[in-house]
Amino acid sequence: MPTLIQNKRAHFDYEILEKFEAGLELRGFETKALKNGMGSLVGSRVLIRGNEAFVVNMEIQPYQPANAPKDYDSRAPRRLLLHKKEIGYLEGKSGEKGLTLVPISLYTKGNLIKLEFGVGRGKKKSDKRETIKERETKRKIERTLKL
Repeated sequence: MPTLIQNKRAHFDYEILEKFEAGLELRGFETKALKNGMGSLVGSRVLIRGNEAFVVNMEIQPYQPANAPKDYDSRAPRRLLLHKKEIGYLEGKSGEKGLTLVPISLYTKGNLIKLEFGVGRGKKKSDKRETIKERETKRKIERTLKL
């Protein structure tokens, strides 16, 4: 399962409580662009509207800009392929106070493209500082062991 795109800020800004996997409804040239790493998950999130789930604000640049359709929107909402039970469960979770559905990564599984997203609770500034301190101490320990 090679990872195509990762949302590096997801684990820094949110405490991920639960993870889910969903297929994406894409057009052919969008699939090619994603396989070439021409996309971004920064600032995107998953929304439930009607009985459908969408990933919003995910950018996929056109594979060949000259051949892309004239009405192509690189940040258009894209539908996620989930079961009705999962959508109902996620709708309840996203309705709870302080919880958000955050895309984590985009990867291939066989010849399909899957989106991994999680139910996350936003971290406070102090929690983010602790994360930075832990990361720096890990780096220092690794450097001293390397020498």
